Amino acid sequence: MFENEGVGIEPEAAEPKRRAGAKAERTRALIRDTALASFRERGYDDTTLRLIAQEAGVSLGNAYYYFPTKNHLVQELYAEVQREHRAAATELLAGSDELVDRLGIVYRTGLATLEPFHAFAPGFLTAAISPRSPLNPLAEDSAEARELAVGLFRDAVAGARHSLPDDLARSLPEVFWLAYLLLALFWAYDRSPGRERTLRLLDGGLRLLGLALPLARLPLLRRPLRELVELVAAVRA
Repeated sequence: MFENEGVGIEPEAAEPKRRAGAKAERTRALIRDTALASFRERGYDDTTLRLIAQEAGVSLGNAYYYFPTKNHLVQELYAEVQREHRAAATELLAGSDELVDRLGIVYRTGLATLEPFHAFAPGFLTAAISPRSPLNPLAEDSAEARELAVGLFRDAVAGARHSLPDDLARSLPEVFWLAYLLLALFWAYDRSPGRERTLRLLDGGLRLLGLALPLARLPLLRRPLRELVELVAAVRA
């Protein structure tokens, strides 16, 4: 009569816990989605946790429970923007196997993904510029968004037809990502129509890269180039 005891039967307390967990996930997702919409509409400065809680219809304490600071929500935004960037770039990357073209796709789709935030860029930059800020792209808290971005550059290099030395091919994605940060900084201050100054800078940089990359195959230049890449990568460390 004990043959079914403990087999395939869950404690009665499991169902309430499961429902509570599902409700908690829904509440967290609601706060997150409300915050991301506010960041897109109002920018960093005018989005507050109090405003987010009010628009989400939850208590301020509840908002703080899931996201202790506004910066935690900004990290959610960073990651979402990088996922949008990856989705936009991946489809286009499938149409090219030339390295400089593939890098151009990653840079241009990245700028296009950022464009809706251009009016609010100063607020985000001010919050992120301090070396101690958790919003700094090099900070530990920014790891998810950073790895998404670097991973996209890795894909651009890995899927390209090139004859770069293996050690350079492994190291260059981090360098290309750091260059993307500098390009995004220039973009943030660019008030030209259609960010044409930023696009000209990008086009010029890609042309120079196209001229420089074949030199990486020359034994005489391989070592200094490797040392230069390691020096740039040290910034990331």
